[in-house]
Amino acid sequence: MGRIAWLDLTVPDAPRIRDFYRTVIGWSVDEVGMQDGEDGYADFNMLGADGTPLAGICHARGVNRDLPPVWMLYLPVGNMEESLRQVEGERGTVLKATRGKDGTYSYAVIRDPVGAWVALVPG
Repeated sequence: MGRIAWLDLTVPDAPRIRDFYRTVIGWSVDEVGMQDGEDGYADFNMLGADGTPLAGICHARGVNRDLPPVWMLYLPVGNMEESLRQVEGERGTVLKATRGKDGTYSYAVIRDPVGAWVALVPG
C-alpha cells in the first residue's frame, strides 16, 4: 500500500513504442503471451539492466482494448470493493473493473474527479 505496484503503457502499435523506449531508456524486453479470443499476441515487459521488470508496454486490444495511451499507474488497495465504492462516493468514475476466474477483482481502472486515469489492484 502507498506505493506504485506497476506501470503500463497501452498503445495501438506496441512494437514501435517498445522499440522507442528500448532505444531511449535502454530497457531490454521480455515478451508476455496474451490472448484476444482465438488470436494470440505478445505484450512486453520492459526490463532494467539487472533483468527486473520495470514497466509494461501493451497492445490496445483484448483486456486493454478500452485503455487510453497514457502511462497508467497501478496502485494497491486493501479492499477493492470498498475502494471502488469510495471512488464513486468521492465523485470519481469506475471505468473498468476486471475479475479473475475466481470472481475476485484483478484490477480496476478509474478516473479521479479531475480526470486523471489510474488503476487499482488488490494490495
